[in-house]
Amino acid sequence: MRIEKKALANLARCYATAAFPIDGEPTILLATEGEGACLSWSGPDFKQQRSVWDGPGGTMSIVPIPGKNGEFLAIQKFFKLFQWDEAIVVWVKPQADGSFESREILKLPYIHRFDLFECDGRVLFLGCTLAESKETRDDWSKAGKVYVGQLAKDWDSRLELRVIKDGLFRNHGYARSTWKGREAGLITSDEGAFAVTPPAAAGDDWSVERFMDWQISDVAACDIDGDGELEYATIEPWHGGYFRVYKRIGGKYLRIWEHPEIAEFYHVVVGTRLRNIPTFIGGCRRGSQHLFLVQAAAPDAAGLPSLTAVTIDTGVGPSNVAVLNGPDRDIIISANREKGEAALYFITD
Repeated sequence: MRIEKKALANLARCYATAAFPIDGEPTILLATEGEGACLSWSGPDFKQQRSVWDGPGGTMSIVPIPGKNGEFLAIQKFFKLFQWDEAIVVWVKPQADGSFESREILKLPYIHRFDLFECDGRVLFLGCTLAESKETRDDWSKAGKVYVGQLAKDWDSRLELRVIKDGLFRNHGYARSTWKGREAGLITSDEGAFAVTPPAAAGDDWSVERFMDWQISDVAACDIDGDGELEYATIEPWHGGYFRVYKRIGGKYLRIWEHPEIAEFYHVVVGTRLRNIPTFIGGCRRGSQHLFLVQAAAPDAAGLPSLTAVTIDTGVGPSNVAVLNGPDRDIIISANREKGEAALYFITD
């Protein structure tokens, strides 16, 4: 496996990442959590750069809208030091001239992560707030919540939400995965990890099931050892110093691996495939500020997968990554926050 880096741009406090087609062409987006821009790249080797917006910034998440050509939702205005009361969700549409137009559809203080699911001809919204409010940086006395709603056919209508889960302190982590054979969202907080599954049909309701019961900042899933069952990588505790992998054995989640570097502020954890190999991608914003991947080798004497980490880059401090898989190469899209860099890592055989 070969890794080649391409730095796309300097982008202060680079944070959010996404990749999806616009007019059938793969497009990459990266945005700052500070006051500033969201940029897109497309074309051969992603040399065509465009501005999606110059501001306001404060972007935590970007999610494409199912069934819409290049349209997406994004969080903006989540950029004050700790009081994120102004946070909003915008609907963004690409225009024929290559520009982008956006419109606010929701104001939801402290919204940090969200996702969209196609269900029975509807597009359903799942949103997570980090807290209800904060008086100081270290004030976590008011818990976050999980909201759901149905996205309108177009952006002329406001998004109406209801709460399906509350009491989630430091409601930080989110990953798209499967749960009991269906698409679901994995949510993490001080109370553990929860699988949130959308309704299968109109009239059904969302389900929320806790499957880990200790403090978890972030989680991701993949079948790292190829046995047909998902394993889970976590960052522990809140913005924590440990990157760990768990496997369900005997009805319990047992830790089978931990990254040897213990450093404050692990922030990246993604489950994916690179060159068709099940892979966890991790990253840390302190210590060596490394970006790395984790894959399985032959099982050990006990039959457990033997996991190894490969460093992709150091001194970059990634905040989030996305992956774009292709026939000849895979691409890790990394928001190298501490370096202020939007970067691609091309993975080839």
